[in-house]
Amino acid sequence: MQSTQDAGVTNFNSNEPQMEPLGRVQILVAMGVTALVLLLIARFWLLLDSVVLLSVAFNTEILLVGLGVGVGITGASAIAYRLWPGYRQSADVYLKLVLEPLAWGDLVWMGLLPGLSEELLFRGVMLPAIGLNIYGVIFSSLCFGVLHLSGLQQWPYVAWATLIGLILAMSALLSGNLLIPIVAHTTTNLLASLVWKFKYRD
Repeated sequence: MQSTQDAGVTNFNSNEPQMEPLGRVQILVAMGVTALVLLLIARFWLLLDSVVLLSVAFNTEILLVGLGVGVGITGASAIAYRLWPGYRQSADVYLKLVLEPLAWGDLVWMGLLPGLSEELLFRGVMLPAIGLNIYGVIFSSLCFGVLHLSGLQQWPYVAWATLIGLILAMSALLSGNLLIPIVAHTTTNLLASLVWKFKYRD
């Protein structure tokens, strides 16, 4: 992998607006508030609409499938990072903003909070509410991608997040078990965070 400077983590195109760096507490609060808002949206949606939810059945096989999907997504992301310059730059901007202020122990929350709240809303409520079919998969995945929009220059990251949303939605649809995308999402976030933090630890 390239060094921080070579990868463009600190030296981006000066024509692009740069976001103000946030502190560790600000990042953790933002993650917690975002997770709470997503959970509240899911809860209110259930109050307004009778949705038949997917099961959340735990067993060793489901756990292994979820881990496998998560590792597969992480591997695909690593390949996209190497081969797609636009995604690499977008990912570096996003990950630097979010991960640089965090301590190593904070990465557990980086895995769990989005993994739980985003899956409960997008695959847990939105997907079955729209329909357990290709339309529900596409619409919920597009909404999931838009959630990751932090600026117009970050469209490659949004496109990639939409693709990941499709994979997570299909895993929920084919298995009928919400735990698979929850485990996969949590695994992906945690592995990506650990790799990035280790790579740029200095």
